[in-house]
Amino acid sequence: MAAMELCPKFEEAFQLLGKRWVGIIIRVLEDGPMRFNKIAEQIPEISKKMLTERLKELEEEGMVQREVFPETPVRIMYSLTNKGEAITPALTEIQKWADHWVHVKREEK
Repeated sequence: MAAMELCPKFEEAFQLLGKRWVGIIIRVLEDGPMRFNKIAEQIPEISKKMLTERLKELEEEGMVQREVFPETPVRIMYSLTNKGEAITPALTEIQKWADHWVHVKREEK
């Protein structure tokens, strides 16, 4: 069998999507626009620093939109852009695969 040559775009996509928390943040934002603390509440294992970093990266990639409402106090909402929403069907397929094949090992407390 001949070696498959990887597409640079595929590699680049996995560089982004393979980062820890990125897929989970996108899944959470599928429910609609959210404030930072609501996202953090949905992903209790992520640090606020990491969440800030990942949201900034996703914003720079054009997958997440950060909207500032000039109120008192200032309200900031995060939502998926069209580009961010476009990956959600693939994440749904990964969820189906995970439901069938992945077994979670629970840590005892």
